[in-house]
Amino acid sequence: MEERNRIIVRSSMIGIAANIVLVLFKMATGLITNSIAIILDAVNNLSDALSSVITIIGNKLANRRPDKKHPLGHGRIEFISALVVAAIITYAGFTSLIESAKKIIEPEEAEYTVVSLIIVAAAVLVKIVLGLYMKKMGKKANSSALEASGSDALFDAVLSTSVLISAIIFMLTGLKLEAFVGVVISFFIIKAGIDMLKDTLDEILGKRVEGDEIADIKRTICEEEAVQGAYDLILHNYGPDRYVGSVHVEIPDTFNANEIDMLERRIAGRVYEKHGIIMAAIGIYSINTTDDEIVRMRTDITRVVMSHEGVLQLHGFFVDKEAGFINVDVIIDYDLKNRNEIYEHICNEVQELYPDYRLNMAMDIDI
Repeated sequence: MEERNRIIVRSSMIGIAANIVLVLFKMATGLITNSIAIILDAVNNLSDALSSVITIIGNKLANRRPDKKHPLGHGRIEFISALVVAAIITYAGFTSLIESAKKIIEPEEAEYTVVSLIIVAAAVLVKIVLGLYMKKMGKKANSSALEASGSDALFDAVLSTSVLISAIIFMLTGLKLEAFVGVVISFFIIKAGIDMLKDTLDEILGKRVEGDEIADIKRTICEEEAVQGAYDLILHNYGPDRYVGSVHVEIPDTFNANEIDMLERRIAGRVYEKHGIIMAAIGIYSINTTDDEIVRMRTDITRVVMSHEGVLQLHGFFVDKEAGFINVDVIIDYDLKNRNEIYEHICNEVQELYPDYRLNMAMDIDI
């Protein structure tokens, strides 16, 4: 974690320094040449520098030690700082759009020089190098914020290139395109800000963890010989790389309390060691293993349930003959509009198959 923080802070500091230098040169060039496109390009770099500052502050606050009010730490502060950055970028985009529109309505003569073009061209190269560096460091630190900054820097290089091209066209033909280029730049800045807002809100609301990562964690859990399956894995995000999880595991009905306790401890230790995730709760699904009739019941019910289109999974199957009930969970694809109808139909089919039992079938969450 400390190494990750060092990479984020160091990379952000480099980004701040590079963007401030670009702001100074571009702003001076834009004012001298009276070019709204170059000035707006400088404003874009200024917002990038400010974003890096907020990223550093957010990282520092997020890494404060847990306290009584926040026992799981302050990692989610990074999401708040990301919202602030997104708001700044979006505001800068709308401001740029207004200024560009004014220049279209009331155009002013730009006076480009060879020196000004060299400065813009150099800025393009700086942004390309900075973008590649930030993306590399972002992957190394597993920081989506740094990777996003790298992508933004590479995109800025494209925008600066458009400014350079419009300036060359003006010098060669006298055609004034810079205000229109400013409008294009503004729209891209606005889009970047809105995309960042949406991504951050997804993190705050709680989004699905990538399927490969979930599958990898489940494989780790199933490395325990007694575990027949892992289901309902939920990961709560308390900041980048800070997850607290819960899961259900299927184990034989012959296990006693001591064996279950030791199994849960091994699973929690194994998951934390391999994935850095704290397993706060491990629920138990008991599997009937000593009654051949119940094993056949499971086979029959599984065949009926899984024969329906859109049914993704069946788990948590358990039968109590004495109490006369069947417990089972099914997962039905969210994309189906008639999920409830399918669920009701499955329940009726299973109940008809075993009318002497009380069916407790839960439509589980597709996580």
